[in-house]
Amino acid sequence: QLQASGGGLVQAGGSLRLSCAASGRTFSTHVIGWFRQAPGKEREFVASISRSGSSMAYVDSVKGRFTVSRDNAQNTVALQMNSLKPEDTAVYYCAAYYSSLYYSIESSKVSSTYDYWGQGTLVTVSS
Repeated sequence: QLQASGGGLVQAGGSLRLSCAASGRTFSTHVIGWFRQAPGKEREFVASISRSGSSMAYVDSVKGRFTVSRDNAQNTVALQMNSLKPEDTAVYYCAAYYSSLYYSIESSKVSSTYDYWGQGTLVTVSS
């Protein structure tokens, strides 16, 4: 089970830190991804992180602004979002799938790869 939190209202240029908390003892065997869905748009990939946390992937629009990290001891993943823009406004979801040692960046960008989803947290960026 995944629980996303940390969303809210922020002005453009501001920062937010999202958190995804997972239950269960197999967290460290799962790739974690962040997706977002803006009103009237399809869900899109934002970022993913490998089992160990040593590899990450980002959608081009957030590179240099967002950072994904994980703490396997605490079963949490964070998404630090800086320099937020109005176009970042969306419901953000964390998701997980079991992975062997190989971390496929391309697979991690596809929502159908994921087995588990959190409930989403709303991020609103005002101009």
